[in-house]
Amino acid sequence: MSLTTSNKFGKISISDEAVQAVASHTASECYGVVDLVSRRFSDNFGQLFNKNQHGKGVLVQTVDNFIYIELFVVLKRDVNIDAVKKSLSDAVKFSVETFTGMRVKRVHVNVVGIRL
Repeated sequence: MSLTTSNKFGKISISDEAVQAVASHTASECYGVVDLVSRRFSDNFGQLFNKNQHGKGVLVQTVDNFIYIELFVVLKRDVNIDAVKKSLSDAVKFSVETFTGMRVKRVHVNVVGIRL
């Protein structure tokens, strides 16, 4: 599914994969995040065959022109988990809203593990 909006320039469509790539890139640059984890078993096969994983660890859903994002991350050891989750959620929400021009209703961060 894709995001669609209209303005004076015409109809604009943004694919979910593009939103996933933006969210994944932003999340991987946040402090305390070690890695993003594949959200589906089939994504692991893509890694075996060196398929480029732009949206790794991100699930995007659009409902009534609102964007819902779910992140699956591995965090550094000895960081404040709640603070990193809040910072990560805010950063991803800001970057996706800036990229798409649409509202992000929710960013849910799932901490899958802790690594050194």
